[in-house]
Amino acid sequence: MAASTPPHPELLPQLFRLEYSKMTAVLCRLFGLKHMETAEDIVSETFLKATEIWRVQGTPENPTAWLYTVAKNKTKDYLKHLSIFETQIKGALTASEWQIAPDFDFTPQTISDSQLAMIFAVCNPANSTESQICLALQILCGFSIEEIADAFLSKTATIKKRLLRARANLRNDNFQIRQLQEATIKERLDVVLRTLYLLFNEGYFSKSNNHLIRKDLCSEAIRLALVLAENPLTNTTQSNALLALMCFQSSRLNARDNKGETVLYEQQDKNLWSKELIQQGNYYLVNACSGNEISKYHLEAGIAYWHTTPTDHNKWTHILQLYNQLILIEYSPMTALNRTFAFAKVYGHPAGIQEAEKLGLHNNSHYHSLLGYLYAENNTAKAVAHYQQAIHLTKSTAEKKTLMKEIQRLLL
Repeated sequence: MAASTPPHPELLPQLFRLEYSKMTAVLCRLFGLKHMETAEDIVSETFLKATEIWRVQGTPENPTAWLYTVAKNKTKDYLKHLSIFETQIKGALTASEWQIAPDFDFTPQTISDSQLAMIFAVCNPANSTESQICLALQILCGFSIEEIADAFLSKTATIKKRLLRARANLRNDNFQIRQLQEATIKERLDVVLRTLYLLFNEGYFSKSNNHLIRKDLCSEAIRLALVLAENPLTNTTQSNALLALMCFQSSRLNARDNKGETVLYEQQDKNLWSKELIQQGNYYLVNACSGNEISKYHLEAGIAYWHTTPTDHNKWTHILQLYNQLILIEYSPMTALNRTFAFAKVYGHPAGIQEAEKLGLHNNSHYHSLLGYLYAENNTAKAVAHYQQAIHLTKSTAEKKTLMKEIQRLLL
């Protein structure tokens, strides 16, 4: 494949993020999860070779095809010639398990099927929720250990240990990813959806010291949710509701982020909202409502839908009604605080303050941020005091900047 241009410095990192997990999924399907590291080594060597050759010869006309061709050739060579194949893989497989075709290929269908299988493999109930998200970031999204540590505000050594334990559970699980069975899908789908939901939230409400929003995590969660929605076995109403939620929330990301500071909903430039993502959210929400099931994803998608509808005067009443249902299905402090915000929109800030104080979440920075917002209308001193307490409690540098800006605005 002829090279035509010098390599752009951002091209390979972008391709790594997009293609690494796809290649790994296909090769894991080929080798089995017991030999996941072998698959990852082949893919890593492919990108290393690209780094070396493209620097000298320039970028190929079709970089993605070049990578898949090299990965395919490396895999075939590995299967034929490397002694580790004879000693570690072939001898470990029974005749019924050994179904590797020498002419395998990275076809779109193979990639799609392999990715779906890997999603279900990674979401192993034997692992903790945090471990599942770490594995999803590393195996399904191609994140480095350092990036995962940043997302979780953890030390790299802690993440390494967590991943080692989680990977051991994957290898020992004997989970078959060559062909997913309907029973397996039903057994793990709830865990899969929850993992993708938490992955998206990790980006939407990032705990990173430097960012309140991680668009890369949101994009990866949407990409994986699309894999579910596009497969007949996993195209359920819950999958569609989750995807609708992600689309609606992502539609406001550009308006919500201003140089590392969160722009409050009422201050957002609605011209920056993505009409395309809102339309996609509408499409998946309609699909989600094709049955009688109502899950937390349906309710949250409905709430997000109303947030993207700025002209309806009764929208906060609709949002509050949905929060009233959601809090009965699954209570969380964040849900309670968001419901209180909607309550204040319907019944006024004084009533909202009374409702908020019932929660008693005194060690929660978002609790004090909400009270700061509610008091700002009539009591500047109390508003500032709550904002200062929120600054004291949060670990996020970006959130501290946003709160300090609110204090400055009140004191002008």
